Amino acid sequence: MTHDYRMEEYLRKALSGSMHSSNQLKDVKTNERSFSHSYFDDFKKKLIIEYEDKSLSDVMNCKLSKTSFGDALKITTKEKIDFNIEDNNFMDQINDNLKLLPRVGPKTEQNLKSKGYTTIESLKCHDRYADVATKFLDEIEGMSFREIIDLLDNNRYSKRCRDNLLKCISLTDIENFKFMDIETKGLSNVPIILIGVAEIKGSKIIASQYFLRDYTEEPNIIDAYLSHIDDDSVHVTFNGKSFDVPFIKNRCVYNGINANIDLPHLDLMYFAKNLWSGSIPNCQLQTIEREIFGISREDDVPGQYIPGYYDTYIAENNIGPVVPIIEHNCQDIISLASFLEKMYEDVN
Repeated sequence: MTHDYRMEEYLRKALSGSMHSSNQLKDVKTNERSFSHSYFDDFKKKLIIEYEDKSLSDVMNCKLSKTSFGDALKITTKEKIDFNIEDNNFMDQINDNLKLLPRVGPKTEQNLKSKGYTTIESLKCHDRYADVATKFLDEIEGMSFREIIDLLDNNRYSKRCRDNLLKCISLTDIENFKFMDIETKGLSNVPIILIGVAEIKGSKIIASQYFLRDYTEEPNIIDAYLSHIDDDSVHVTFNGKSFDVPFIKNRCVYNGINANIDLPHLDLMYFAKNLWSGSIPNCQLQTIEREIFGISREDDVPGQYIPGYYDTYIAENNIGPVVPIIEHNCQDIISLASFLEKMYEDVN
């Protein structure tokens, strides 16, 4: 491909109007060039010139972080955030969803509610469902957040329970959210070149990024990331269930790292499609930023160019090509916090 979804969207909008305007055609051609391979090749050359003889510590807040495998370069960014998950009495709400019980589907739920059995609690008086309702209520009372996530995630009637997956985040502390994203040398069986994780601490969101200075340091940056997670952690990603987490698992095996990262996981891509697909052009992360939050990025490098930019960084020993990659990753993980808060508000 010679352009990404941004070019496709621009063309769609531009061509939907009159095509008799020579200025409009000129604008289309200008934007086609701006998203082409030659554009990003020229951009890379400009970065090399701009950052010649500079190190990452000259332009970012960097320090070396000790790991079991050696040093990892850590880049830290702090921003103010007003992140609020108001209590929504979720355990009372879950009581209304009869479909959480075995053998209760939408039709059965509708039939039961028409007869006055509007909550799982009320089914304790039902001839057929008394035992299963009593057992469910007893079990859920002692469930951990991880177990509740699994209960909702595995329910076959997913749409209603998908909303509940967002609603239930009121049951955990916001400090447990690990907003995570990785950048890699390709789609499979290649090194991770950057791992970013953002965490909320009081009124700030703190992004910690671990950058692969050379290929020998991959176990170092993975181990550094693992130091951020524990049994209470919750992964928050965008397409991370399909890509980021399986990729990290694969690289752990490759590097001989024994780690369990099967955490409760909120993949916001699925929620975005469920909530916003009818109101925005697509559910790409940057489209959501622009259309819902009014955030427009400049000098962003699309994913397909990242491996080549990293190769140039290694070959030229010049940080220029990786600066926008690091900035891109940082913006991704910080944006996830805004996405999650907005989604929580929408479903509540």
